[in-house]
Amino acid sequence: MLYPQKRQIISDISPASWNALHGSQHPFLSHAFLSGLEKHNCLREQWGWESSPITLLEDDELIASAPVYIKTNSHGEFVFDHAWAHAYARTGRDYYPKLVVAVPYTPVNGPRLLARDGAAREKLILALQQKALDENLSSIHINFLPEAEALEVPDHWLKRCDVQFHWQNLPGWKCFDDFLAALNRKKRKNIQQERNQVSKAGVSLRCVSGLDASDDDISAMYAFYCSTQLEKGNHAALTLEFFRYLNREMPQSVVIFLAEKDGKTIAGAYCLRSNTTLYGRYWGASENIAGLHFETCYYQGIEYCLREGLSCFEPGAQGEHKIARGFMPVLTHSRHFLTEKAFADALRPWCHEEREHILHYRNQVLEHSPYRHDD
Repeated sequence: MLYPQKRQIISDISPASWNALHGSQHPFLSHAFLSGLEKHNCLREQWGWESSPITLLEDDELIASAPVYIKTNSHGEFVFDHAWAHAYARTGRDYYPKLVVAVPYTPVNGPRLLARDGAAREKLILALQQKALDENLSSIHINFLPEAEALEVPDHWLKRCDVQFHWQNLPGWKCFDDFLAALNRKKRKNIQQERNQVSKAGVSLRCVSGLDASDDDISAMYAFYCSTQLEKGNHAALTLEFFRYLNREMPQSVVIFLAEKDGKTIAGAYCLRSNTTLYGRYWGASENIAGLHFETCYYQGIEYCLREGLSCFEPGAQGEHKIARGFMPVLTHSRHFLTEKAFADALRPWCHEEREHILHYRNQVLEHSPYRHDD
């Protein structure tokens, strides 16, 4: 017998059952990461996040689940729908609360509709739609799901896409010099100059895994994260205890690049990794040194991937400056269900035009590749 099983939070779900469903080493979809957000005060009601995962059981076995959140705003999602909310409000209706299937605060691609097979995923999508209707929610938004998974979502859901810039070791480079040699002369020279600026400033870089990071390393990195959030006018949603928790529970996934000068840690970049991909997440610095951001956030990550045999580096959302440093445009995907069919029908042409614009932009960037030979 198949039936939906409602649970208040992800922490209530069996870690082994949850992790078995996504069948990957993706750190942000792991039970430890998602339940850690709940346990360490990162999903506060005043910030608009309420954990409300959906699970489907068959004969007491978990066959499908999704990290679902009831949202009372659109902050921390990175798939922007503020214009939709304003349009909804102008009709006298409430856009919030809504449902979001996502990893909070994390614009990282990965599985969202965790299921044993295609049939279970189809039932999960129907359960999501029913939840929105039963709870009088305006919409459902599945953000940063893989293209293959997006294709399994029914056509009456709205389709959106965007561009991120990722580094990929498709040619099979063995070292940083191999990567540099593949770039055109101007881009290669610019990177070499940026790296030399950092070295001449007396800065050294240290790569620390979660297995080796001290509490001082974690505290320093957290302080950099907080300072960057403050500079951007954002609140620091993640807590120091959450950073410490990840180091305890997921040490093999944590990678930190720390910049040091005169015996003092002056900058850091915080990443998580899978068995194939490095994910850059947070950065901060206490000193403004030319080239330091690029060295800490990009070049150290590329070197790490080459050293560790990782094929991809996703350094985060947005940032056209990444193109000149070897990061190329990759499409991201999201799917959207609105309970008001008339509103969905009105938005469908807009979504189509948006996709056409994004595809045109992606193709333009590809035509101006920083590489000598664009295969």
